[in-house]
Amino acid sequence: MNWGYKILIVYLVFVAGIIVLVFKSSNEKIDLVTPDYYAKELKHQEKIDAVKRTNALASKVKFEIVNNSLIITLPAEFNEKEVSGEVLLYCPSDGNKDIKKNFTTTNSATTVALSPGIKGAYDLQLNWNTGSRTYYFEEKLFL
Repeated sequence: MNWGYKILIVYLVFVAGIIVLVFKSSNEKIDLVTPDYYAKELKHQEKIDAVKRTNALASKVKFEIVNNSLIITLPAEFNEKEVSGEVLLYCPSDGNKDIKKNFTTTNSATTVALSPGIKGAYDLQLNWNTGSRTYYFEEKLFL
C-alpha cells in the first residue's frame, strides 16, 4: 500500500469521527436552570435584600423530614401573623423532579408532601412575605 492510500484512510477516519461527534452532540439534551433566567436575574437585588432581612431575624427557619413530609417552621417573629409564600424543592440534576407549593399560614408552619421514592440532592428555596416585606431562605437538602 502506498502513502497516498494511507493519507486517504487517515482522512476518512477523521471525517467519520467528526460526523459521529456532530451526531452525538446534536442528540445531547441541554437543560437551562430555568427557562426565564434573564427575568430572574433582573430581580436578583430583590432576592439579596430578602436574604438580608431573613438573616437579621432573631431566630432561624427550621425544617425536618418526618414520614415523607417536609415540615418547615418559620422564625418565631411570624407567629400569629398572616404569612404567604412559596416552597420550592429544586433538583439541579432534573427539572422534572422539582416540587413547588404555595402556602398561607398564621401559625408559622407549613408542610410539603414528598413522594415515597424521592431521593437525591435538592435545594430548599423558601420565600415568604408579610404585608410588603419579603423574606428568602435557601438550604441544601439530601433526601
